[in-house]
This record gives sequence, structure tokens and C-alpha cells, in this order.
Amino acid sequence: MLRIFICLIISSTFLKAQIIDIQGHRGARGMMPENTIPAFIYAMDQGVTTLELDVVITKDKQVIVSHEPWLSHEICLDSLGNNLSKDDKVLYNIYNLTYNQIKQFDCGSNGNDRFPEQVKMKVNKPLLSDVIKMAERHSKGVTHMEVNYNIEIKSTSEGDTKYHPVPSEFSDLVYQVIDQYLPWERVIIQSFDFRTLKYWNERYPEVELAVLIENLKSPSANIKQLGFKPEIYSPYYKLIGKNSIKTIHEMGMKVIPWTVNDIKDMKKLVDWGVNGIITDYPNRAKAIGLTKP
Repeated sequence: MLRIFICLIISSTFLKAQIIDIQGHRGARGMMPENTIPAFIYAMDQGVTTLELDVVITKDKQVIVSHEPWLSHEICLDSLGNNLSKDDKVLYNIYNLTYNQIKQFDCGSNGNDRFPEQVKMKVNKPLLSDVIKMAERHSKGVTHMEVNYNIEIKSTSEGDTKYHPVPSEFSDLVYQVIDQYLPWERVIIQSFDFRTLKYWNERYPEVELAVLIENLKSPSANIKQLGFKPEIYSPYYKLIGKNSIKTIHEMGMKVIPWTVNDIKDMKKLVDWGVNGIITDYPNRAKAIGLTKP
């Protein structure tokens, strides 16, 4: 009887690992320089099901992986290893720089004070195409697990033509890169920008979409403003509870909150029935059995 009970516990844990979508935020920002190839490799080695990442556009229309549409003084150094100016976003505006120029900046050696466990290393911001090619090779040759991609388009109305193209051009550039390398059933497009999501819904209706939420409005109010129902509702994790998760499910959407780093919060949200979590620490999700061994 004891053996049967233990087997049931193991089976339950394994089943949960299959159901919960563990997404490595910016790869694994807690452990490796964010949005870099080493971060994505680390996340895959921890058993994530999805790589979460951000994309912006360069002057020469390349799609690169970066959270900010500029080279941040908090994490990047110039080609000579010097600190960047805190206030000069215009000088380091990625939309005004070619990819060859951007490659000269080191965005890993500086580290990140918010993430003391993060390994410091010299590394540059990669092209989206290079991230995909690396991840596909790593999944075939090392992890033997296919990985999905949750790609955030970093657009705002204030940033149009200043830090990035307008949503239609931005989206089309991203679509063209992804379409060369991946089947769309393994891709999610997410954004805080309702304009961008509306464009994807109209132009590329086959693509799974996630709406990112950080406001205090109800899910129904946000969806009414968006104008259509995406596949995924992705709020800041502190903005949801057990009842709101149930409501979102009843509306016909999955719930994948961000950014969940504390193990207690991970367990609580899984118990409440989320479909996945986005985390800076996929190793912590692995430690509690939420990723495949």
C-alpha cells in the first residue's frame, strides 16, 4: 500500500510537470545575463518548456533580443569596457544603431545588482535568428526536448518611430524572422501594447497571442478594451488570486503570470490552477519538480 501511495505522488508530480508551462524569463535572468544565448542555454538545461524573450529593432532592420530599446547603463559596457551614461538613452538608442555597432557592447560583465547570483561574463545582445538556431541545436543535441518561444514585442505609442517602427512594420519584421525558422504552433507573441496585439490578431490570426497586464482593471475590462480574446492572459502575479484565475479560465483563456521567483509563490499559483509561470529562476522551478528532469 505504501509503495502504491508513493507511486501516486510521483505520478502526480510528473503529470504536473507536463501540464505547467515553465517559461524562463529573459532566459534565466536570475542566473545568467538577461536575454543572452548563455541564459537561454541555462534555461533549457533546467527543463523549461518555453523561452521567454523580448525583441527590438536596429537601424538596419535587424530583430535583436533586448528588453529595452536602448543599451542600458545598468547592464552594458561600451567596447572599451567603460560604463555607459545613465541619462543618454538617445546615444544608445538601438533603433539608431546598426547591429554591427551593437555587437561591440558588452552586456554581461557588468552583472545586475538586483540578481546577485547572476554569473558575470562578456556577452553581447544576440539576433533573434541566432537565438532560435542555437536553441534548436541545443534541443536536438543536448536536452532532447523541444522548446517553445514566448516573444514579447516591446512597442509603445510614445516610442513609435523614435525607439522602434510603428506596430505594423515592427510586427512584420518579427514575423518574417520567426517564419523562417519555426513552426507557429511553438510560438507565442506577447505584448503590453494593445495596438500590436490587435495587428497580429488581424494580420496573422493563426498565431497564439498573450496579453501582458500590469493594471488594476478586471480581466473583462481589459479584454473589452483589447477588442478580442487572446489565448493567454498574462498578468503581474500579484494582481491575481484563485478566484480571478477561475474567472479568466471561464472566459476561455489560459493564465500565465509574471514574474514569479519565490518558490512559495510558485507552489501557491500552481495550486490555484495557473497554466504556467514566467520566472527569472527556472532552477527553482526545477527544484520543486515543475520542470522535466
